[in-house]
Amino acid sequence: MDFIVKIKNLRVDSDYSQDYLAHCLGTSQTMYSRYELGKSELPVRHLITLCKLYHVSADYLLGLSDSPDKTYENKDQRKPEK
Repeated sequence: MDFIVKIKNLRVDSDYSQDYLAHCLGTSQTMYSRYELGKSELPVRHLITLCKLYHVSADYLLGLSDSPDKTYENKDQRKPEK
């Protein structure tokens, strides 16, 4: 599931309107709609706000994790065991 589907599903599941989300992000409903349609890129500051609002990780929203409450761990970036 990609990013735009996730932010729309979270909004609908939370019974929030696009207008409410736009207000939370400090933008217009039209701009928020463009985020959900994939016509405009979501700024990082808005990503952070959505994560806090929905209590999910950015990794989940970005598709790096299937679990909304766990962070993605890149096994290639872990410190080698001694």
